Amino acid sequence: MKKLIIALAASAAFAGTASAADLGARPYKAPEPVAYAPSWTGFYIFGGGGGGLWAADQNVQTTGTGIPLTIDHRQGGSGWFGTVGLGYDWQFNGPWVFGLFSDGQFGSIKGTLEDPFDAVSGTIKLEDSWAVGARVGYLVAPNVLSYVNGGYSGSHWSGTTLVDISGNPVGGHTDSFNRNGWFIGGGVENSLNFFGISSPGWFMKTEYRSAFYDRKTVPLLVDGTNLPVGSDLRFNSWNQTISTSLVYRFNWSGPAVSRY
Repeated sequence: MKKLIIALAASAAFAGTASAADLGARPYKAPEPVAYAPSWTGFYIFGGGGGGLWAADQNVQTTGTGIPLTIDHRQGGSGWFGTVGLGYDWQFNGPWVFGLFSDGQFGSIKGTLEDPFDAVSGTIKLEDSWAVGARVGYLVAPNVLSYVNGGYSGSHWSGTTLVDISGNPVGGHTDSFNRNGWFIGGGVENSLNFFGISSPGWFMKTEYRSAFYDRKTVPLLVDGTNLPVGSDLRFNSWNQTISTSLVYRFNWSGPAVSRY
């Protein structure tokens, strides 16, 4: 019995030594870093271009007294534009983003200014516009933002040379003018990291915008003297644009964070 107890004790000691040796030989595995998830909070700049349409209700009235000479009739225009801007976003409550921005648009969205009472018309262009506003969005993915926006906008419209039905100048014109109003829109912004290509900070956004500008009384003037001919055009406009822009976010890269 004594010999059996000694044999069992020796076997247990040998097994424990072997297990300790096995544990000591197990290779060390370094902790894996957790991928860094950048925040949408920060400054950004952008530039791009697109196309636009405008529609305007127009009617003719007498100068000074404002007596209507025609009923409203609708004219429109189309064209292209470029855009540049900047902004700042705040990410909050997880996937929500709120931001402030401003931008400018420049180009040639042109159409017709028409006076059917005097049988004259001219080509008018939306030459540039600007906007300041806010946007709120939801991250449908960590690097994809869907948003709506709105705010205040201003616009500059060109003067026109008035012509008759055959396109011949009639010795009259209209001056350029500015109009202010408001806008609403929305879009999608996403990072350009795709197909295994890494481009930290670079994004693309596509946006629709609808702007509404106050009605303007546009006098018809005589060339040379700038005297009124006796009738004015009342003009308002609804503008719609679609643009695509390249965006750079200054805070989109950062260090990796390890979890132990």
